[in-house]
Amino acid sequence: MARIATEVFAPALLAAVMPIVVGTASAPSIREGLPWALTGALFCAVIPNSLIWWGVRRGRLTDHHIRVREQRRTPLVYGLLSVIAGIALMVSFDAPRRLLAMVVVMLAIGVAVTVVNLIWKLSIHAAVAAGSAAVLVIEFGPTLLVSVPVVALVGWSRVRLGEHTTGQVLAGTIVGLLVAVPTFGLLR
Repeated sequence: MARIATEVFAPALLAAVMPIVVGTASAPSIREGLPWALTGALFCAVIPNSLIWWGVRRGRLTDHHIRVREQRRTPLVYGLLSVIAGIALMVSFDAPRRLLAMVVVMLAIGVAVTVVNLIWKLSIHAAVAAGSAAVLVIEFGPTLLVSVPVVALVGWSRVRLGEHTTGQVLAGTIVGLLVAVPTFGLLR
């Protein structure tokens, strides 16, 4: 169950799904929102994770979760550059504001976890899960508090698999919340 939770709620998948959820909801129709949503997913998930998989295939990264902290810097920086390019494109073509806010949240969480991971290995899984849950609650209301147990499940899975300590998971959760709540709240 821990392995399934880690894979199903991996940062890559949440980074792909969240722009689609917020992007399609932020436009007058799904038909109008879907191209923007897919653009967000492309720059937040598809491009960064393609680079990670390429690094794994070339033997430069141990695995797609980049378990070795020292290997994280370069893929995280390239991921940030991809998100910045996506934001520039979306701003240039007047993307829906709430979707743009979601993508900026991804960038801000990415910057925070990149900086912390230079000196300490926090849980990116927990940061992205907590940030995603916070955005869902802000965007869709208290009904989406049902996403909070997913954050706990993700944290449990990372500790259970021996990938992180409880402190690293809690730190990731706190970083995700402290970045996502004000960023999305102010920009949406």
